[in-house]
Amino acid sequence: MTSSPPHAAVIGGGPAGLMAAEVLASQGVSVDLFDAMPSVGRKFLLAGRGGLNLTHSEPPAPFLARYGAIGDDLREAITGFGGEAVRRWAGELGIDTFVGTSGRVFPTDLKAAPLLRAWLHRLRAAGVRFHTRHRWVGWDESAGALAFDTPNGRITHAADATVLALGGASWPRLGSDGAWVPLLQARGVAIAPLQPANCGFDVSPTRPGVPGWSDLLRQRFAGQPVKPVAARMAADPPQASSQGEFVVTDTGIEGSLVYAFSARLRDEIAATGQATWLLDLLPQHDEARVLAEVRHPRGPRSLSTHLKSRLGIAGVKAALLHEVLSPQQLADPAALAAALKALPIRLVRARPVAEAISTAGGVRQDALDAAAMLRERPGVFCAGEMLDWEAPTGGYLLTACLATGRRAGFGAARWLGQRG
Repeated sequence: MTSSPPHAAVIGGGPAGLMAAEVLASQGVSVDLFDAMPSVGRKFLLAGRGGLNLTHSEPPAPFLARYGAIGDDLREAITGFGGEAVRRWAGELGIDTFVGTSGRVFPTDLKAAPLLRAWLHRLRAAGVRFHTRHRWVGWDESAGALAFDTPNGRITHAADATVLALGGASWPRLGSDGAWVPLLQARGVAIAPLQPANCGFDVSPTRPGVPGWSDLLRQRFAGQPVKPVAARMAADPPQASSQGEFVVTDTGIEGSLVYAFSARLRDEIAATGQATWLLDLLPQHDEARVLAEVRHPRGPRSLSTHLKSRLGIAGVKAALLHEVLSPQQLADPAALAAALKALPIRLVRARPVAEAISTAGGVRQDALDAAAMLRERPGVFCAGEMLDWEAPTGGYLLTACLATGRRAGFGAARWLGQRG
């Protein structure tokens, strides 16, 4: 008589949960995957709307540096499933990839849906069973089982091991609402507060009595991209600037260049009440060239016409200058030239976590052992964005979700093998 295989439950149908399920099934474990939404991979599909950024082609050292102060266990997980491994994995699913000019890696068709379909087909073929519209609400201790709310009422499900891949708190309408936090805290799991990451920011008032941007800037330029520009923190030297683009919003700024600084901006605001972001409106010109062009005689021409003809400053860039500088500063060539190379944008708050691309905070690294198992709950493993790490956009987020899902899957499989 043959014994039945060990059984694991994976809760969360994002990349981390799907990867954990794939690993568990490959190790001969019977897997049931649960998700609160009507279908799995919803945030994954949303991320692919503008071209799915799977990973990045950076060498390992700078790649890992994008994650900041992470523990050795998380560093090992990401190293074990970095950019090249992600590309091989996608290739095994029949998805070819390419490296863009920025070093980011994309599927050749720039779509998420074909990859997700191929992945789900492989998971089902491996025996993974999917249960949607099942919201995890903790444990039914009397039954020794997981508890779920479903359209048909409360149910329980017994599992030999559990992988939690419940996401953070960004984009809650897609399923990651942070509702798991009190469930784990009640069982003594240490959790760092969830905060917005890769997020927009609100500007401080630029005129007395006027909140945020002026009505003129909001009405004429909200939603417009600002490019090409470079930016740095006020404490950084000019050579530390990063080039890119961002978008003016009704209340402040957002976009890829902002996201690259979001952790530092958020933390500085928390510490001091505000943060200054220095914006180089003319990254293609050095300071001497800018000063010379500003000082060039303009005759009867207006300042706006002069800046447009000599330096190409017009539209939203010109509006930002007028928004931040006083009339006296605009009339002073030295002050104007300095501002063109380092325009101070003062920020006072991050946008709410529900609007953020991703979440910082979560299950603390010291709450897990090397296999990603909760020290306070043996047999329960955690993966993905619900862990306490953060990274900028550019493929780093998805890579870490896949890598930590893989770590949790192998950890759960080994734990089950040791018990058997």
